[in-house]
Amino acid sequence: MALRRRPSKPRALGVATSSALISVVYSAVPTLAQAQAAAARADEGQVQQVEITAQRRPEKLRDVPIAATAISERELEARGIANVADLAAIAPNVQVSQTPGNSTAAQISIRGSVTTNPALFWEPTVGMYVDGVYVGKMQGSVFDLVDLERVEVLRGPQGTLYGRNTLAGAINLVTRKPSGEFGGSATLEAGNYSAAMGKVSLDLPKLGPLSAAVGLRTEKRDGWVKTTPGSSVGELNDRDTRGGRVALNLDLGRNLQVDYRYDESRADQNSRFSQVVRSTVQGDFGFPGIVVSKGRQTTASIDGPSFETLDLKGHSLAVEWKLGEAGTLKYTWAKRDMAWRDALDLDGSPVLFAHTQRLSDYGQRSHELQFVGGVGAVSYVAGLFTFKDDGFTDNPQRFFGGAVAFDSRYGFTTKADSAFGQADLKLGPALTLTAGVRHTRERKSVDRFLAAGPAVLIPAGTAASTRFSSTTPLASVGYKLGADHSVYLRYSEGFKSGGFNGEAQSVIETTTPFRPEKVKAIELGSKSALAGGRATLNVAVFRNKITDLQQAVFTADGSAASNIRNVGKATTQGLEVEFGARPTADLRLQASYGYLDAKFDELIELGVNVAGNRAVVHAPRHTLNLMGEWTFARTALGTWRALADYAYTGAHYLYPYQLTVTDPTSQAAANTRIAGAGFINLRLSLGGISLGTAATGEAALWVRNAGDKKHVNNMIDFGPGFGNLTQAYYADPRTFGISFSARW
Repeated sequence: MALRRRPSKPRALGVATSSALISVVYSAVPTLAQAQAAAARADEGQVQQVEITAQRRPEKLRDVPIAATAISERELEARGIANVADLAAIAPNVQVSQTPGNSTAAQISIRGSVTTNPALFWEPTVGMYVDGVYVGKMQGSVFDLVDLERVEVLRGPQGTLYGRNTLAGAINLVTRKPSGEFGGSATLEAGNYSAAMGKVSLDLPKLGPLSAAVGLRTEKRDGWVKTTPGSSVGELNDRDTRGGRVALNLDLGRNLQVDYRYDESRADQNSRFSQVVRSTVQGDFGFPGIVVSKGRQTTASIDGPSFETLDLKGHSLAVEWKLGEAGTLKYTWAKRDMAWRDALDLDGSPVLFAHTQRLSDYGQRSHELQFVGGVGAVSYVAGLFTFKDDGFTDNPQRFFGGAVAFDSRYGFTTKADSAFGQADLKLGPALTLTAGVRHTRERKSVDRFLAAGPAVLIPAGTAASTRFSSTTPLASVGYKLGADHSVYLRYSEGFKSGGFNGEAQSVIETTTPFRPEKVKAIELGSKSALAGGRATLNVAVFRNKITDLQQAVFTADGSAASNIRNVGKATTQGLEVEFGARPTADLRLQASYGYLDAKFDELIELGVNVAGNRAVVHAPRHTLNLMGEWTFARTALGTWRALADYAYTGAHYLYPYQLTVTDPTSQAAANTRIAGAGFINLRLSLGGISLGTAATGEAALWVRNAGDKKHVNNMIDFGPGFGNLTQAYYADPRTFGISFSARW
């Protein structure tokens, strides 16, 4: 595999897309002949029961012996959830942060397991799926999907049915299927910072055996950080994204269905402000000009390039063949391609001290064959899966006024094959036994080039390859104590793939692989329906034992990279509670709480076990979500609703640094500790508005981060070896606006 460079800017969707979207929104609604009801809503007498596909077949959430959270289409809209980044604290022991400087890459932590580095050679700890298709990397993982039907958050290892890189869990993004009937919806939204969003979804009438649906979404917002005259860009923390979707269904009779999906997401915006909150650069190196400021700043002066662009395209084709009583055979082919670029002025100041860029290209291909069925008391799913990917990153860096410049490049490939199976055996109406296993084989390769000015540190052609394999079993027992109460005990294993350090500083580091990280987990859970279906209560306790722990500690040596080793073991354990209630037809309540105790059992550095003096990262002890929705008036004009949504994430550390400073030349965990914080979002809506005989509408006022919490979401600490340069990345300030949507 040859190292290569590719163009650094993706194509834009263009003015035509936005114009077409707005045209549909304004012209289509009033002239439609067939009106449908308002947006689907939960049964006003009971808590809504969402179906999920956690076990590769549709099942009610309360019947699945897994700690899972499902969020329906109506709730996604009401709570303003547009992508994975909006899921922070919405489920117990789930924590989501945008990576430093970016808004299209996410750090997702479930039960204390996380991958923090967005570089392409790293594998995620949480698997993300779009309509059953695996999304391979953290870069580009934050994208808006049109027509989301539901989001499923599966906590705990999912290594049997989902496979590699689901050590912590999986997130399923499920889009709506074409209905075959003419209809649709459109939304326009405007807010402060000149924010504007428009989206439209259209179902077309069935044409013979073919049903089709299309959707478009566009969003723009000014940056809430303005820059001074002479800066390299006019603003930071802005938003400019576009997306589209096509869904086709070919109905070839009741036994054969063919589904095609295409989704596209693009972003072209500036980076997030790298606000320096700590620095000894001038005293250590005699380099002046670094601007240090405490508290959230809305004005900046920068001189370095600042941009973030994303061009993401995904295709999938699924063929489902029902074989009568024997079961259903399903084949899925998929490909996803991404061009992702960013540039950061890491010193956040009008001096050339630390500038970096990442110019990445990534592609993946997969095939999956599933057979789902049942015979008598046995239900089963079995399958084969193959996955290939390749990527390349060009990572130029400049430091100390340009006196030190690095040409850093790496490429990689992956080939993974697996076979899996799982079966449920019902021993009577109350008892169900489940067993499953998956075996995966992988081959990985890397090639690397690194130069510092004219000096070549790692010559072109430096390459290596390795092979891994892993077997991940599952066993569980489920027992129904009654029609509305069940308990389960579940043992499962999972793994995060190993690989090579694409940012290594030497030939030896480049060619030395790190092994897969593995987990063995046990979970005890209970799921109940209470008060005749007016309330639900789900509780789970768990204990995870992690081995071959992959750790990367930022060293600030050379071209700002990390060393990666399998350094030890960790234990995470905790409690999760989810509660939902409909005390009356007009009041809906939800609450979830997660408690997490995470610690290192062994962490070897330079031959010494330092587990007792290292911070476990992205593992807040407490997460809490409270949501209430009140229908307080039904009038001739429409139905009035008020919603309040509160999410709290406890304090946590960002890097596995020393808790007690014993080595003053190394970073201290306290310098990048994120304080606990709660955010509240509010929404007031008037729904069911009659738009003649053609459609119904909804108008809403909303505010996010209503308390204007000045909260640091993420940080980078370069450490004493690099002048203690520490940047903070703040959460968005209070945003508010109005939206109007129509359905027909």
